[in-house]
Amino acid sequence: MKYLVREKIFTFGDKFVIRDEMERPAFEVVGKVFTFGNKLNIYNMNGKKLVYIEQKLLRFLPEYNIYMNGDLVATVKKEFTFFKPKFNINSNFGYFSIDGDIFNYNFSIYRDRRKVAVISKKWFAWSDTYGVDIDEGESHVFILALVIVLDQVLHDNNSSNNNQY
Repeated sequence: MKYLVREKIFTFGDKFVIRDEMERPAFEVVGKVFTFGNKLNIYNMNGKKLVYIEQKLLRFLPEYNIYMNGDLVATVKKEFTFFKPKFNINSNFGYFSIDGDIFNYNFSIYRDRRKVAVISKKWFAWSDTYGVDIDEGESHVFILALVIVLDQVLHDNNSSNNNQY
């Protein structure tokens, strides 16, 4: 299944809709305003909260927790690298890693060393826009949460850990 993740530019706080490959709204992402660190929720289009993402503060490298149904399901940690960004994810869904190119625009997500999703960022968009192709059988909302964390770490100017390698 393919999704289009496009953040709106010039908004107060983070709020955007994730669309499926037919351009239909699939999920809504809403960030909390006036908080320390990034805190975002992913809702289905009926308004049910599916995922909560929270940035861990006071870390040398960016680190995020992902919660589903109130339970911690994953911790995402950026690794120290000089050129290509790399992330490790310890989760209830298996061991995940994210490996990207030197320009921070194309990524692959691996679960237990098997590629399960491909992310490509459009270069000439007014806001950050990603195409996300997720294998069937994977938790789509969880993979999309990983994409959002990736964007927060690498491309969100509001992040205090932006572009640390």
